[in-house]
Amino acid sequence: MHFTRIFVTSVIAALGLLVLLLCWPFYSVPTGSRGVLTQFGAIKGIESEGLVIVPPWQKVNIFSIRAETADINKASGSTSDTQPVDVDLTVRYSIMPDRVAEVYEKYSHNGDLASYVQTATQEVFKAVTAKYTAPDLIGKRSQVSSDILDMLKQKLEKYGAQVINIDMRNFAFSPSYMNAINEKVTQEQLRLGAENKLKTVESEQKQKVAIAEAEANALKARADGEAYATVKEATAKAEALRVQNVALAQNKDVLELRRIEVEQTKAEKWDGKLPTAIYAGAPIPFLNIGNKP
Repeated sequence: MHFTRIFVTSVIAALGLLVLLLCWPFYSVPTGSRGVLTQFGAIKGIESEGLVIVPPWQKVNIFSIRAETADINKASGSTSDTQPVDVDLTVRYSIMPDRVAEVYEKYSHNGDLASYVQTATQEVFKAVTAKYTAPDLIGKRSQVSSDILDMLKQKLEKYGAQVINIDMRNFAFSPSYMNAINEKVTQEQLRLGAENKLKTVESEQKQKVAIAEAEANALKARADGEAYATVKEATAKAEALRVQNVALAQNKDVLELRRIEVEQTKAEKWDGKLPTAIYAGAPIPFLNIGNKP
């Protein structure tokens, strides 16, 4: 009897534990997720992160709203000048928190929209590349990326997704076109090199001309200065002679006075001796014998 009672108690406890496990009401929603409550397949509510108490007749489904990544390889398009082009892109996106129920019901039970993103990106890339020529597609890469991002945001919004950013890894044109581009770049570099060399030569020639002109101007200025100085000196001498002649003409005694001063100087320096040899017609110093009356 005692054994039977223990057995029954154990069975009841096991059944209670099984029921508790089957009807466990406590669940947790991880960070970066939402809990979609369903009852027999119908959505009954959306729970935020944290502890959630769920009745036995409902189920909580974990739905991610974290950033997801979709890689699109070899997205193809054609430029406005009919050049085929391929590109590899990476799109980062996430589900809008206020549209979790809609996305869960229509597109994905876990927040993965990679297939929709890939299809939408292919369409957008074709539309954007058709607006650009091949050279512009290369030269305006940042603008092309911005156009793709704007159009992709509009495209994915209807799926309840928001685009975080896109990365374009590379453009790939046909081999023949790439060869043509490389050849054009080479020719352009050669042209620029020739232009730069020509500018250098022209600059050097201009510098030489400027130096020659400066030297010529310096020589001319020096010659002008010397000529001016000569003229001024000659003018000054002529003026001095003119003044002297005028003075002598006005007072003839000045000339006689100067002659007397010269004779006086000679007399002061004479030692009193007559010259030992007197040539015919030579004057005897300080001997002035005039005719007696």
